[in-house]
Amino acid sequence: MALKIYASTALNIVKKNTVRQCHRSFSNLFLRTSVEKRSYICSAMILKDQLVSKVYDNIVKSDEDSRQYRGLELSNGMKVLLVSDPSTDKSAAALDVQIGFMSEPREFPGLAHFCEHMLFLGTEKYPSENDYNKFLHAHGGSSNAYTAEGNTCYYFDVSPNFLKDALDRFAQFFICPLFTEKATEREVNAVDSEHEKNLQIDSWRLLQLEKATCNPEHDYSKFGTGNLETLSIQPKAKGINIRDELLKFHKQFYSANAMALVVFGKESLEELMDIVVPLFSKVTNKNVEIPEWKEHPFDSEHLKLEGYVVPVKDVRTLNVSFPIPDLRHEYRCNPGSYLGHLIGHEGPGSLLSELKSLGWVNSLAAGVKPGCKGFAFFIVDLILTEEGLEHTDDIVTLLFQYLTMLREAGPQEWIFQECKKLSEMTFRFKDREKPQVYVCSVASRVFLYPMEELLAGPYLLHEYKPDIISELLAMLTPDRIRIAKVGKEFENICHETEKWYGTKYRLDPIKEETLECWKAAKLHPNLKLPLPNDLIPSNFDLIPLDPDNPKFPALIRNTKLCRLWFKQDDQFGLPKASLNFEIESPMAYVDPLHYNMTHLIVQLVKDALNEYAYAAELAGLSYVLGNTKLGIFLSIKGYSSKQHILLQKIMDKLTTIQICKKRFDILKEGLRKCLSNFRAEQPHRHAFYYTSMLLSERIWTNDELLNCLDGTSK
Repeated sequence: MALKIYASTALNIVKKNTVRQCHRSFSNLFLRTSVEKRSYICSAMILKDQLVSKVYDNIVKSDEDSRQYRGLELSNGMKVLLVSDPSTDKSAAALDVQIGFMSEPREFPGLAHFCEHMLFLGTEKYPSENDYNKFLHAHGGSSNAYTAEGNTCYYFDVSPNFLKDALDRFAQFFICPLFTEKATEREVNAVDSEHEKNLQIDSWRLLQLEKATCNPEHDYSKFGTGNLETLSIQPKAKGINIRDELLKFHKQFYSANAMALVVFGKESLEELMDIVVPLFSKVTNKNVEIPEWKEHPFDSEHLKLEGYVVPVKDVRTLNVSFPIPDLRHEYRCNPGSYLGHLIGHEGPGSLLSELKSLGWVNSLAAGVKPGCKGFAFFIVDLILTEEGLEHTDDIVTLLFQYLTMLREAGPQEWIFQECKKLSEMTFRFKDREKPQVYVCSVASRVFLYPMEELLAGPYLLHEYKPDIISELLAMLTPDRIRIAKVGKEFENICHETEKWYGTKYRLDPIKEETLECWKAAKLHPNLKLPLPNDLIPSNFDLIPLDPDNPKFPALIRNTKLCRLWFKQDDQFGLPKASLNFEIESPMAYVDPLHYNMTHLIVQLVKDALNEYAYAAELAGLSYVLGNTKLGIFLSIKGYSSKQHILLQKIMDKLTTIQICKKRFDILKEGLRKCLSNFRAEQPHRHAFYYTSMLLSERIWTNDELLNCLDGTSK
């Protein structure tokens, strides 16, 4: 499938209003409704008080979105988005600082992450270490934060009536944190525990290995998590007080002009302004220059390399990466999204379709992976079969054959227009997220889009620019490639060890003859552009609500073979439906062997449906098919106008499937790896698993399922 593409615009700091701009705002009062007049009068009063330098009341939003939005730029440079939703059962806020671990001193790996931890532990106004979390927990709330390469995001949610007091505590993080000596010593251990938790997670290990094998002078190469060694033992050995370094880091980088705040509450926009502006105007503006990295961490010396990596779990993957520039300023045409859509396509004629037919690959994802301001990566990640691990060079050859086809075909406007239509549909009928998730997501992109396009920017496409698409495509060449081959099969040839996670690996230059073969990749007869998607809905009309619509689902059909319940939506008002089926069989869970057979039948059906279902998923139709203790569960969700087509396709395949032995063997091996890999899962997953066993009347253990898997055959 195509990866989520991060499209964004270059940083656009709006200057403070001039007198002429203020006059224009007052002139516009007479063109608006009375409600808007009141909001502008409120804005004008705050402008007069010089706490706000810019007000944005023209935020582009979906026609279906009943929330009210207002953007602000405070006089201290902080960017703010206010969201008013009177119906919400939770209020939330997030503050994103445009400083991450790439900006920390190289001598203290993890300092930015440590700073994130420390802000929770007392401020001058609320000195008790757990006052913030205690307040949130007492009022139905929670909080968290994360530190990334170029930003750090803090967020919380709370019961709606307690937003003001929660914001007061939250604001103090950025005004007057204490960083007490006692808390500093103790919180180092919390950071170290977090690192210890990640040591056996392959995704963390692979990411750090990527950093360790890039340009060592580049800030991307840093170890961002930190641990006891980097934040306590080493500084003490050098006579350095890490608390002093924390204070320096916070003082240097935590500046209002590098911060973006999103507040979500039941209050009106005027009431939210009355709460937010006085609190966050107190954050000091140090006029920090937001960092940008113009050089890519994959310079010429760190390209044309292939790595062999030994994972913790029994997995086999191939990761292909190309360095590309920061494309956030091209978000209105989003060339990365266009290419990710095609390379990651799963329909007939796709790269994945061909690789699966050869028995080499189970899944493929492609798209832009954000790096930091100034650089990015175009990646293709593949999950391989056992046979596929022996054909990695052939797989990359097919990738370049697909890229050759794209170059010869050239950018296609109809494909762009189809993506544009899909993005408009997604934006218009987007499902609502939980407030905490929502504010965190929006805050992290305030500096990526103009305030007016903050909501629409990641979704809507506007301009077809074939030249930009071709320029990006031209960067995906053998001379700019890096490859990581991951599998336990490489254990005997990997003799280097990554410093922080202990990952065993080997890094070699790609052979010249291999590169020349890839450069000479010609058209492949089976690789083609996707067909137009005929599952895209065109009718979004709603059926009038039945005045006798029951409060709960009503039984409308009851026979010996079927019971059917129906409930018309009276809450969301979207052209979507949810269909759920439980197909019962007493044999599905009678013993471990039958469980395995039921599971494999379900996987075979899903595998056979993949090409068709992928088109449905792009068109906003998704399905879940799984085996349960009762039998087989099927759920279809999304736009209702063409759900019946997908349902018919699934039921036809479920009742008439012809089992391919090669795919059966591949999926059976996948089940074996899934069951055996459970031993390498995190402790909390084992705790949940065994708790579930204790609470279940009948359950087959992973070991029982593994022991009888060999008895399962086509």
